[in-house]
Amino acid sequence: MSRSIVRQSKFRHVFGQTVKAEQGYDDIRVSKVTWDSSFCAVNPKFLAVIVESSGGGAFLVLPLVKSGRVDKNYPLVNGHSGPVLDIDWCPHDDNILASCSEDTTAMVWQIPDHSLTRPLSDPVVVLEGHSKRVGIITWHPTARNILLTAGSDNLVIIWNVGTGEPLITMDDHPDLIYSISWNRNGSLFCTTCKDRRLRVCDPRKRDVVAERLAPHEGIRPMRAIFTKDGNIFTTGFTRMSQRELGLWDPTHFEEPIALLELDTSNGVLLPYYDADASMVYLCGKGDSSIRYFEITDEPPFVHYLSTFSSKEPQRGMGFMPKRGVDVTKCEIARLFKLLDKKCEPITMTVPRKSDLFQDDLYPDTAGPEPAMEPEEWLNGHDEDPILVSLRGGYVAHKSREFKVSKKNVLDSRPTTRRSVSTLDTNNLPPELLGRLLEELQNLKATVLSQEKRISDLENKLSQFTNGTD
Repeated sequence: MSRSIVRQSKFRHVFGQTVKAEQGYDDIRVSKVTWDSSFCAVNPKFLAVIVESSGGGAFLVLPLVKSGRVDKNYPLVNGHSGPVLDIDWCPHDDNILASCSEDTTAMVWQIPDHSLTRPLSDPVVVLEGHSKRVGIITWHPTARNILLTAGSDNLVIIWNVGTGEPLITMDDHPDLIYSISWNRNGSLFCTTCKDRRLRVCDPRKRDVVAERLAPHEGIRPMRAIFTKDGNIFTTGFTRMSQRELGLWDPTHFEEPIALLELDTSNGVLLPYYDADASMVYLCGKGDSSIRYFEITDEPPFVHYLSTFSSKEPQRGMGFMPKRGVDVTKCEIARLFKLLDKKCEPITMTVPRKSDLFQDDLYPDTAGPEPAMEPEEWLNGHDEDPILVSLRGGYVAHKSREFKVSKKNVLDSRPTTRRSVSTLDTNNLPPELLGRLLEELQNLKATVLSQEKRISDLENKLSQFTNGTD
């Protein structure tokens, strides 16, 4: 009598669990913008969530340790004049966050280690190059200060945020870009587009090196991500609107490595990839479940593992880098599920009896040090991420000041007028100098009194609004 052989895998019994209520984040007004973004970004220090705000776009940044109820008057990051559509933490500095918006700009922010005490409205650098809303933003995985943006003008722009300058602009897409994913060393990126094509682009050659028409036959949005070994994992819809996932070799795009139908639902499947475990977590917009799969070299190549289900549907999702998981509890992933008014962390663990560090679960993972400088990458150099060991747990670094060194266009021109800032006060008459200093003191006093008045009014308003709740 023949027995079926069970596939051996250390991830066959991954166990998902929502953390206790007090470890979640409550009273967050999650954005209601109709854009297929995750609305959430997380790293070992901070949780960032795009929120509803009047008079422009804003997002909330909380230290991970600041769980519980979020104060209604908690300061926001609010420099955009239009709704924020996407945010992404820098992989090489846990205090640097990039955002993009309907106001056609992208901005880079430096977040202080402590909680914000007042609204943050001054970005480190503003990136202006798109003519329509910017919906996708993603950092280069290995090169310092390289940032990619994609807008509804169908342009892909790659920036050096250290100088605030665009390095590369690509206009190969004839329609709206749905998603972009870098490969492991950042030499290529793949895109999905409204024209139903999956493209692999070499940004430094400014060329599309491979493309596939309709990897999924449905017309609804697709998503694509590079895997560690250079294949591409996609999610999309069949002609009959069933959700579908696929695995493709970009050097042989004619046939898929694997193609699997899932279910019938309208929600776009957002894939989150764990390169260390070679696992993919699928989170559908509006779903109340998270499916996870393992990708291997053996048929059927994409292996269904399990589903984590909860009662409430998710508005978005954040995925913690491997550096931020708790190795003492055999936690291999942590997802941050956004609901209408709160954010729930979900831990994925592999149950083990031993309390010792599990080497097989935690191979060396991508660390925070960039592998190369922007100039090296632009000149054709490629490097894999610099790996770090998680033995003993990862310790986050303190904040480092992010500096932008912009070229001064005035350096190449002769100046014909003296700047006010370079005025020689030694040659001023004493009466005029005294009058200027007096006016300066009066202005400072006026500003301070107005700030105090605004603060008093804000306190009265908060008391009034709390009283009417």
